[in-house]
Amino acid sequence: MNQLLAGKKFLIMGVANDRSIAWAIAKQLHESGATLAFSYQGDRLESRVTKLVEATMPGSTMVQVDVTRDDEVAGAFALLKEQWGTMDGLVHSLAFAKTEELEGNFVDTSREGYLLAQDISAFSLVACSRYAKDMMPDGGTIITMTYLGGERVVGNYNVMGVAKAALDQSVRYLAADLGAQNIRVNAISAGPINTLAARGVKNFTSILPQVAEKSPLKRNITQEEVAKTALFLASDLSSGITGEIIHVDAGYHIMG
Repeated sequence: MNQLLAGKKFLIMGVANDRSIAWAIAKQLHESGATLAFSYQGDRLESRVTKLVEATMPGSTMVQVDVTRDDEVAGAFALLKEQWGTMDGLVHSLAFAKTEELEGNFVDTSREGYLLAQDISAFSLVACSRYAKDMMPDGGTIITMTYLGGERVVGNYNVMGVAKAALDQSVRYLAADLGAQNIRVNAISAGPINTLAARGVKNFTSILPQVAEKSPLKRNITQEEVAKTALFLASDLSSGITGEIIHVDAGYHIMG
């Protein structure tokens, strides 16, 4: 077992269940020696996430935060500061859009649906980074999860694709802002994986065989492959990398 992250402390945001990409990343970082905290929203997710964490990583800190509320974001990081003092990294795996916005035509997107998707899926990275940076006096790393739908049109991805495009550019601006503090900001663009969040996209399962057929590696990817890339970005092995969107998609994004 490697100890690339021994003594390091990371906040994981976005675990929904044991199939979540965020959970796979958490396990990888934990196995590499990191101390973790987990955020959750609401009683339902608290129960689900706490059960997962207690079974595998007992003693991990749990923080309640609704990222659409500035006071809750501030409160979550205040709690972490009280317990940890400093931190070394943030894994941001948060995205949301109303189900009805993920089908039909993008031109019919509601104003409320557009703003909500942007708020949770893109602005939350900015809001959390604002507080995380103050807990990284010796530098650190911020990792978020994006998707090819922010670069190209993907059927039924609609408003979420626009939110991911905003997220991608936020990564670059945050990297430029925080580089002087030795804080690196990067994104992983994962290929489609059959997670709870992905199943919210209409006809999602039809994408999987298309990717397997057209990608250079002729297969889909796994949560574990994304997690290993996150470990790389979280460790000093990637010390010269910031502002990047790293595709972990079996090479699908390079194909015409």
